[in-house]
Amino acid sequence: MGKRFYLETFGCQMNVVDSEQISTLLEEMGYEPCAEAAAADLILLNTCSIRDKAERKVIGHLWRFKPLKEARPHLLIAVGGCVAQQEGKRLLDSLPHVDLVFGTHNIHRLPELIHRARKGEREAATLFFDSQTRLALFPRRRLDGAVTRYVTVMQGCDNFCAYCVVPHVRGREISRPSTEVLEEVRQLAAGGVREVTLIGQNVNSYGGNATGELSFPELLAAVHDIPDLCRLRFVTSHPKNLSDRLIDSFGALPKLCRHIHLPLQSGSDRVLAAMGRGYTARSYVDKVRRLRAVCPEIRITSDIIVGFPGETEEDFQATLALAAEVGYADLYTFLYSRRPGTAAIHLPDSVPAAVKQERFDRLLAQQERISAAVWGQDIGRTLPVLVEGESRHGAGQIFGRTTWGRIVNFTGPQELVGATVPVTIVDSYRNSQLGEYEAGSCRLADCGIGAGSAAGRQVAPPAKHSAIST
Repeated sequence: MGKRFYLETFGCQMNVVDSEQISTLLEEMGYEPCAEAAAADLILLNTCSIRDKAERKVIGHLWRFKPLKEARPHLLIAVGGCVAQQEGKRLLDSLPHVDLVFGTHNIHRLPELIHRARKGEREAATLFFDSQTRLALFPRRRLDGAVTRYVTVMQGCDNFCAYCVVPHVRGREISRPSTEVLEEVRQLAAGGVREVTLIGQNVNSYGGNATGELSFPELLAAVHDIPDLCRLRFVTSHPKNLSDRLIDSFGALPKLCRHIHLPLQSGSDRVLAAMGRGYTARSYVDKVRRLRAVCPEIRITSDIIVGFPGETEEDFQATLALAAEVGYADLYTFLYSRRPGTAAIHLPDSVPAAVKQERFDRLLAQQERISAAVWGQDIGRTLPVLVEGESRHGAGQIFGRTTWGRIVNFTGPQELVGATVPVTIVDSYRNSQLGEYEAGSCRLADCGIGAGSAAGRQVAPPAKHSAIST
């Protein structure tokens, strides 16, 4: 039996892509993936440090593997990603059963690092590399038959928001050459991928530091025109870099899905300024109005941090009001946590934990009502769904996603995987929807909102949000 590896991934889409690269490197070394840590010769955690809770979860996982190491001393345990970059050698000092720590710029070195770890050399590889080196190291992955894939277009961040550790663990912004991005998408589309999501810490600023390179709206348009590609998405956008030209893309590019994740973080101008976000609450709302004027069917999701240092009840009320005004389809809410190296770590954490939690609960309750209303309006409508595979619910169900990225589970044959089909929404839940597919319905030619079904019915366009007029 060959060597086997077990890989767990925490965090964002960037970490998902990094893990795909890690898997490719390990398989080239002769390792095979396995589903259980207890059966592995190599255990890797690809980690996230964006919040204290995520970091503590990683540390807890690592301690779970200590008995495995004691029972099988030959077992290698490695930690990669943002926690590895942030903590470095401290992880080796505090976790004696961990053999290897490799940071965000060191994935390509994994074969040599594992080779040295096999010889008993414990190492923390956390050096940052220069731009030219990084340009040659964007993830290289195997085609795996998936219907959807992430494509990294840039790495790092130059914003240095007061609460955020990302620039400290991912480095400064660097854009991948558009020729490479386009070639990867062409290969993916030719291999059966029907939807790609262009990803970066701040995709809006793509190309900004590269002379003669495409802007992000230009890159979107070029990707859009690749044959065999059905859908196109991108994450994540910084509001201050959301240009009119990028907004116009939602009206000009039919393959571009009608969803944008646009992190707000706070509805208070005072808190936004303290965070270093570079926009005001009204300028954010103006961009939302413009998005809905260009694309009335767009649905918006966002991030909000509750309890940033100095946040008052008045500040929080402003956040509640703006979230209600926008009418987010979904909202990812977080309690503020101090992160090493950030500017906010020097601010007094003046909001008591109980107050943070109470505000968090109020925001969550409000958003649950809004989300239920947004997704509930789909019930009874027939929507184009790109089928991705077998549903986790089993029982003959498959699943796909609407243009808004919402999971729809429905009964249908496996042969539909990779096709866009008309599905009638019959119920809506917190994180997914239930649909019905009429056997024999034809596949849709595109992923647009208005694509027609086999029965001659027109797929209904979504109702406009009423929270902000267009």
